[in-house]
Amino acid sequence: MNWDWKIFLNDDGGGRTYLQWMLDAWGWTLSVAGLAWIVAMLLGALMGTFRTLPNSPWLVRLGNAWVELFRNIPLLVQIFIWYFVVPKMFPVMMQVPGFVLVVLALGFFTSARIAEQVRAGVQALPRGQRYAGMALGLTTVQTYRYVILPMAFRIIMPPLTSESMNLLKNSSVAFAVSIAELTMFAMQAQEETSRGVEIYIAVTALYAISAFAVNRAMAFVEKKMQIPGFVVAGSAGGGH
Repeated sequence: MNWDWKIFLNDDGGGRTYLQWMLDAWGWTLSVAGLAWIVAMLLGALMGTFRTLPNSPWLVRLGNAWVELFRNIPLLVQIFIWYFVVPKMFPVMMQVPGFVLVVLALGFFTSARIAEQVRAGVQALPRGQRYAGMALGLTTVQTYRYVILPMAFRIIMPPLTSESMNLLKNSSVAFAVSIAELTMFAMQAQEETSRGVEIYIAVTALYAISAFAVNRAMAFVEKKMQIPGFVVAGSAGGGH
């Protein structure tokens, strides 16, 4: 097989090289994944907490409904709904950039999975943690903020690492609504250059580098959050 890596130095017809185009697409991929991760963490923590509140059955039902709704609808379908259906139902959404709609779709989808992990983390804690907070005179909100959630997040760091990497990979579906991320670049560049092997190897390498960086970043956070003398099995850093 004849390799032609110089293809990345060729002009794409728009005043930039294919290398510049690919790096721009990489930036879009990281932007989509990063913003969606923020949405997913905020909503996931909130809905996961709702599902564990002992005296608020309506919040428990809300959290359960959120998880079942967004976890059981395929991600690609959710993106199409946000991109094509929601703006039709709510015309004001037509002013929202497609990039933002994809971020919301990916963030909501991932939030359902994180909510399940948060619920499991909270329920894995001994009940004494909750009672200790109450005994100190803390309100339910304060107990969750200062006692329960900090412990729960330490427990669920390994699955959160996997979910963060999955979110990065799931961002590739944004190509379906013409977001100029890595997968769309690969498809279009391959059609224009007929050098699919080089294009897809380069794109695969960028995805692998990104996933590895996420893994290392989460491992660093996990190490900083670890309770002295307490080891979480299957940690992101491969054990401590």
